[in-house]
Amino acid sequence: MELLNLLWIFLAISSVIPVIRQKMLEASRVRMLRALEEKRGSRVITLIHRQESMSFLGFPMARYIDIEDSEQVLRAIKLTDPNLPIDVLLHTPGGLVLAAEQIARALARHPARVAVFVPHYAMSGGTMIALAADEIIMDENAVLGPTDPQIGNYPAASILRAVEQKSCDKVDDQTLILADIAGKAVNQVKETIRNLACVQYSAEKAEELAEKFASGCWTHDYPISVEEAKELGLKVSTDVPPEVYQIMNLYPQSRVRRPSVDYIPVPYSTPPAIPGGAERRARE
Repeated sequence: MELLNLLWIFLAISSVIPVIRQKMLEASRVRMLRALEEKRGSRVITLIHRQESMSFLGFPMARYIDIEDSEQVLRAIKLTDPNLPIDVLLHTPGGLVLAAEQIARALARHPARVAVFVPHYAMSGGTMIALAADEIIMDENAVLGPTDPQIGNYPAASILRAVEQKSCDKVDDQTLILADIAGKAVNQVKETIRNLACVQYSAEKAEELAEKFASGCWTHDYPISVEEAKELGLKVSTDVPPEVYQIMNLYPQSRVRRPSVDYIPVPYSTPPAIPGGAERRARE
């Protein structure tokens, strides 16, 4: 009977510990967000998509920009005074065009300054959101990505090119329907990028950016570096505050599997000393 009681106590503790740990993590996130807001004099909104094992069984879930994200971001913007700047911390592989476009348009309409931080990557819909900002602040090794729409498993631009290479009588009806949808999708995304970019750039530059990002001249996962972004004419800087990286540490990747990267998480200014190393070198 005592063994059964111990088992129940163990199960109760095991179920409570993850909840306590999650609450502590959320409290740490709030503190770091508040510290960055006080430093920048802004409202900070995070849009971070990583795999997090949140359930009792620990199954990781892949995340992307969805309608729920757009609802939350729009609500945060609505709660922000028009004269208060907004900083968005972006870390995302992309997601639904509808959701990304809603967020981007809402940020573009905000009267005060809007800055986007990209510590690692903001691909596809994340890049669309970044283009709505007054300034894109990237880590030196961070990347953006093309915004060309995808139809099912294929890039819309590739579907159009495939149909162009054949006469209509040699293309099945389903492919022609996909090509029609693909053409509309490309035009819609181009129009969105053009409207977002024309707020910060000239009409000619906005047209150039719309063509470059949405026409499918790159593969969808092509990484656009800081240097290439500057060559394209984007307003990019690399002054990422250290608080941004500290916030990212509070959104850990799932640890269900053995980590493939490991290191001692402290800054090194000099080569690390090995105990007994000086004496050993002297003897040699």
